[in-house]
Amino acid sequence: MTSNQHKQSALCGAWPSPISAAMVAAGAAPLSQVVLDGADAYWLAGRASESGRNTLLRQRGQDVREMTPAPFNVRTRVHEYGGGALLVADGTVIFSNFADNRLYMAADGADPVALGTGAGSDTATTARYADFVLDHQRQRLIAVREEHAGAGHPVNTVCAVGVDGSETVLVEGGDFYAAPRISPDGRQLAWLSWNHPNMPWQGTELWLAEVDAAGALSGAHLVAGGIDEAVCQPEWSPGGVLHFVSDRGGWWNLYRFDGAALKALCPRDAEFGVPHWAFGGSMYGFRSEQEIICTYIENGVSRLAQLSVASGTLAPIANPYQEIRDLRVAGSVIALLGGAPTIALELARIDLSTGELAVLARSITNLPNAAELSVPESTSYPTSGGRHAHAFYYPPCNAGYEAAPGAKPPLMVISHGGPTGMASNTLKLATQYWTSRGFAVLDVNYGGSSGFGRAYRDALKGQWGVIDVDDCVAGARHLSERGMVDAERLVIRGGSAGGLTTLCALTFHDGFKAGASYYGVSDLKGLDDDSHKFESHYNEYLIAPKAQAASLYQQRSPIH
Repeated sequence: MTSNQHKQSALCGAWPSPISAAMVAAGAAPLSQVVLDGADAYWLAGRASESGRNTLLRQRGQDVREMTPAPFNVRTRVHEYGGGALLVADGTVIFSNFADNRLYMAADGADPVALGTGAGSDTATTARYADFVLDHQRQRLIAVREEHAGAGHPVNTVCAVGVDGSETVLVEGGDFYAAPRISPDGRQLAWLSWNHPNMPWQGTELWLAEVDAAGALSGAHLVAGGIDEAVCQPEWSPGGVLHFVSDRGGWWNLYRFDGAALKALCPRDAEFGVPHWAFGGSMYGFRSEQEIICTYIENGVSRLAQLSVASGTLAPIANPYQEIRDLRVAGSVIALLGGAPTIALELARIDLSTGELAVLARSITNLPNAAELSVPESTSYPTSGGRHAHAFYYPPCNAGYEAAPGAKPPLMVISHGGPTGMASNTLKLATQYWTSRGFAVLDVNYGGSSGFGRAYRDALKGQWGVIDVDDCVAGARHLSERGMVDAERLVIRGGSAGGLTTLCALTFHDGFKAGASYYGVSDLKGLDDDSHKFESHYNEYLIAPKAQAASLYQQRSPIH
């Protein structure tokens, strides 16, 4: 790294930088939906040069092959946010194609064929499918189905889909479903459901039913969950014991159900789950009946460990990542998406028996020199109501420039989306663009963010546009009072829900000199009027039922 003795002094915020706007605009190549099928690794790669379509890639040995050539786009819009658009079993791929919503199957080496129609059909369907599992015994898929044929909101069910395209509804009557999971012996089916006005991180139910030889369900009963307990990621162990994640203890922890009783496997103040915005995520998998490989979040940072089912102890697994997604386990091999302060999101395979790590794909291949990268610090600070908020603080960093003696950098505050989202410390060029020019950046996990337990997540209940804004304002004030940034050069930015936070901070508070809202919310009533089914009651939680609080909607809308 360049010594400070060889750095030039220049105005903070105007340093020449090797990170250009063009580099930021080019963005990162999206990586998602990792699958392990034996020794083969599969993943979706977004192709910006092909109108953003998602294509499925497979690595077998050293060979990488595209499994879904153009024009196929592996994507679904169930619950609008999609995810869970593919299944791989013994080399056969089944996926949802975005253009026609149909399910396609591609045997190893063959072109994709629509289920039940043969090749070449261009008949679209009004149904959408996600979160598939294979029912081996009956040679069918079980999936979440969302029918958009009628007027009004779509109808969600759990259904079985045969290779001939035939469909049978297995579970119906709930507003939403997710994660149908069939036991290894094919005799039991577990699934999640929830109803309005809940979002899945507020309250879900885990159900279990018997499956007869013909595939019909009977004896459905509730295992866990309710209106104030959020359950996620049910999975069966190799021996047929149901496991899941629940926040019944205040944190998303792992549990198992042996058919008679629930047992917490490793109670701790850490998050083994994340909000269900999209299908197909995974934070744990089985190495054996008694060994679970898991990732969990502590203080906004991901850890990777092996959990002993018998003792409840966690053994850390060495890795370079501080954000981990899409963890998949196949024996002693795992695959994951990982990122860190100096590592943009990448797909990695780790051999647990040797510790060897291989990077299979990178979201960004042309990274700046490490000397140009600002490494963030985790910080907490006091905010309104006697609370503390969390954030990542990025100091200015440039290999060739530094602040003049006594000068302080301008500050950019970032408010993430969701609002039940979470800021990570994974390398992002959009952040480094500013720090390399002499800005400090504060990426805020305001009250309501995930990753810090149920109570922190619930802090935003009825307080959207207040708590989140207070925490961003307090973060800027905290750094200013400590002389770390220039109090006269404070700016704020955010997208979507973070755009509302940004606009509220600019409209209802003093301090920020400028701000940028990207596709942000400005009219809460308009948002409520136009929301799709999945989020159609979300504002009741974030603000209040509109009929009871019309004035509150107007009061918190920056457009007014």
